[in-house]
Amino acid sequence: MHLRDFSLVHLSRPTSVRKLAPGVWALALTAALSLTLALPVVAADTSAAAQLARWSVASGKPGDAAQGEVFFNSTHGDKWSCATCHGKPATATGKHASTGKAIKPMAPAVNPEVFTDTANVDKWFRRNCKDVVSRECSPSEKADVLAYLLSLGR
Repeated sequence: MHLRDFSLVHLSRPTSVRKLAPGVWALALTAALSLTLALPVVAADTSAAAQLARWSVASGKPGDAAQGEVFFNSTHGDKWSCATCHGKPATATGKHASTGKAIKPMAPAVNPEVFTDTANVDKWFRRNCKDVVSRECSPSEKADVLAYLLSLGR
């Protein structure tokens, strides 16, 4: 193969896919474009209920809303609790204790977008747990807190 024959097509598609007829590619591209244009643009890849299920499975027990409420509202050896920034209850806009930045409500019934992006949820649980409990939260703690947050606003 000469360098002039080498293209991005060869880099981006596995061998079996490169062998598809051009008509199949056109059909697939047309279908993908029509689906893309018909769907609303959202970054969501999950839901609060799916996150609760994930952490419940990881912890080996279902999330407990009562335990989640206690965890959310309690300080854990430091000066902050989850409620310090997210409010008590977390159905209204919160305010970051250090920066003063507004934080959208954490209750999914009030803010349906919360807990719908797995990477974002994992990032913020990791950061916030380190601020509040000086470590990452366990799957059980995450399940309990989310069970509590899902119980709000119903």
